[in-house]
Amino acid sequence: MARTNPITFLQQVRSEVSKVTWPGRNEVVISTIMVLVLVIFASLFFLLADQVISWLVSLMLSIR
Repeated sequence: MARTNPITFLQQVRSEVSKVTWPGRNEVVISTIMVLVLVIFASLFFLLADQVISWLVSLMLSIR
């Protein structure tokens, strides 16, 4: 494993960071809203699925 000194490492990091295309404010806001909406939909779906499975298991266990 090649070792580099801290100065070379920081120069390489700076070089790589300068290549990054940073998102604009509008893109960040839209992406954040999309993530929040999808998290809400996913949580509601899994809540509903959990309730249905719980109901089915309780129904099956109550049959004697």
